[in-house]
Amino acid sequence: MLTREDLEKRELEFLAPSAAKSCQSKGRSVPEEKCAIRTEFQRDRDRIIHSKAFRRLMHKTQVFLAPEGDHFRTRLTHTIEVSQIARTIARGLNLNEDLTEAIALGHDLGHTPFGHNGEEVLNTIHPGGFEHNVQSLRVADVLEMTSSRKGMNLTAEVRDGIVNHTGSRKPFTLEGQVVKISDRVAYINHDIDDAVRSGVISMDDIPRKALETFGYSHAERINNMVTDIIRESDGKDEILQSPLFKDELITLRSFMFSHVYKSSRVKKEEDLAKVEVVIKSLYEYLLKNPDKLPEDLQEIAAANGINEAVKDYIAGMTDRFALNVYTDLFVPKSWK
Repeated sequence: MLTREDLEKRELEFLAPSAAKSCQSKGRSVPEEKCAIRTEFQRDRDRIIHSKAFRRLMHKTQVFLAPEGDHFRTRLTHTIEVSQIARTIARGLNLNEDLTEAIALGHDLGHTPFGHNGEEVLNTIHPGGFEHNVQSLRVADVLEMTSSRKGMNLTAEVRDGIVNHTGSRKPFTLEGQVVKISDRVAYINHDIDDAVRSGVISMDDIPRKALETFGYSHAERINNMVTDIIRESDGKDEILQSPLFKDELITLRSFMFSHVYKSSRVKKEEDLAKVEVVIKSLYEYLLKNPDKLPEDLQEIAAANGINEAVKDYIAGMTDRFALNVYTDLFVPKSWK
């Protein structure tokens, strides 16, 4: 039988000195009795995977709004790809794979319906703005509930990695930094794949130097980026890319913003208008009708204000659920 103590001892003996060790975790906000089998970071991973917020990611947009086809990425498949890339890097650097996986699986729990377009609308109308990384931490800390616990009560290392997976702040663990760069590697590459498949761009449109640097196939580009990160970060106290790879990834990201993320061929003006109408209408309606919120969110409204509860409710919706609620509230039954 392999116990938690055995796993903790193995981490201490075999992981890199700079790797996070589960037995040295900064702990949880609410202390808990430890599991006999799983380490603290394994427990965090399991809590995230079994959460309702994680399951909802399968019905949330990544880039393409209402794509016609079964192979376009969703927020869930993006999350899985980030986890795979991050674990490969962590293994190559002899870091803590369990911590890396937990952060990767939880990093987008707070994302809105309709991808970043939904986030932009909510950021505009909600007092104080909206950031999906902050909301992801709020989901983990407050909104995800079980019969015995409010919030997931995750370790400090996982919480830090989730909230700092984007933005200017650097996670305090190398595992968190791995997830931060893996997120970018994943979405740039899988969004190229989806955009080429849909005909929005062709391989001939992609900057030539980027292809020469990273490779001409999806698998080759990811492999080369991951290998570069491992090679450049080995033995260092931060996660790095070579100057060439860093510069060309920035070039590739700029290309994707101009040719895909902001492209009218990907997001038609009428679809973007629908996203704005749906989210604004739901937000305004729920502000005026707080009794329509689920019971747990009515409690949040009483404790933290109605705006906070409405934001939490809408951010947690899937694309499909948001459209269904909007239709029930605002579309005449004779039009359905």
